[in-house]
Amino acid sequence: MSDVVVGLSGGVDSAVAALRLLEQGHRVRAVFMKNWDEDDAAGTCPARQDLEDAQAVADRLGIELRTVSFSAEYWDRVFEFFLAEYAAGRTPSPDILCNREIKFRAFLEYATGRGAEFIATGHYARIRRNAGMHLLCGVDRGKDQTYFLHTLDQVQLARSLFPLGALHKHEVRALAHAAGFSNFDKKDSTGICFIGERRFRAFLARYLVRQAGDLCTPDGSVVGRHDGVAFYTIGQRHGLGIGGRRESSGAPWYVADKDTARNIVYVVQGADHPALFHPALRASRLHWIPAAAPRRPLRVYARIRHRQALQDCVLHPGADESCTVAFDRPQRAIAPGQSVVFYANEECLGGAVIEAALPP
Repeated sequence: MSDVVVGLSGGVDSAVAALRLLEQGHRVRAVFMKNWDEDDAAGTCPARQDLEDAQAVADRLGIELRTVSFSAEYWDRVFEFFLAEYAAGRTPSPDILCNREIKFRAFLEYATGRGAEFIATGHYARIRRNAGMHLLCGVDRGKDQTYFLHTLDQVQLARSLFPLGALHKHEVRALAHAAGFSNFDKKDSTGICFIGERRFRAFLARYLVRQAGDLCTPDGSVVGRHDGVAFYTIGQRHGLGIGGRRESSGAPWYVADKDTARNIVYVVQGADHPALFHPALRASRLHWIPAAAPRRPLRVYARIRHRQALQDCVLHPGADESCTVAFDRPQRAIAPGQSVVFYANEECLGGAVIEAALPP
């Protein structure tokens, strides 16, 4: 069988990925990636417990575990871009860039440089190796992670294994429990890739300048103040600090748009306010997994955020890896900086970075 290096994060998914690789007869080594050097505000290291959990799994399985730091690569390739996008008033997806640049580039280069034929992770996704590499959704659609993997290319997919692709989450936890892993019931991580769970606005404020401005309705009425355009995203409800207003409907307020140049955040009342919906979007950096990107309009499915139900649409390719996407039904809270990811049934075809929502 093959020599495989598995990324062991301390979570239950990567633990069971390593277990399944051994059961399949592979020669398995493990790497714990530490890519964020700062401690949290309380002076503790968020990665310490994860490393202890990863070591416990490695000891239980009898495999070697090495700790490798890609901190410089993470800062240069992921975090600086992440900050620049927020400073520009956009909402980036750091997990997407992290997968492309760290887990399936820096880690892949490290592993293959030490004789591994494949790397493996605990992602819920599948690879079909048939006339090229095809990225398929995980069987557990509620945990499917192809949205975050859509920028991977043929070379990266050819050297990758996803041992959990055919499993449901409850099966993974059951396997972990049966194997005697102490992390079998450890909760899933929901924080920023490699940085962890933090008070997000306070964390961003450590790196970005706060420039307060007005919260305005689309007609220009000032209804409050914001802490800085960078700290808000389209569709956001919580944290706006708009009190009761005599002339308002009493419905919750939502961020509908942002004007970085004028330092204004536009807000509307009601989750179904028309200003939150758009029939199309413009995107850039179109990446196509199976082959060359389409040159003619193509009817596909798409989602503009992780776990969103697939939406019917038509992809219109443009010049220089740009495209427009016209949806059959208007989409709510299209956020520049996020990704639109395309599908043909269970196959993830690729995606692009959203530049703007387009009016009717």
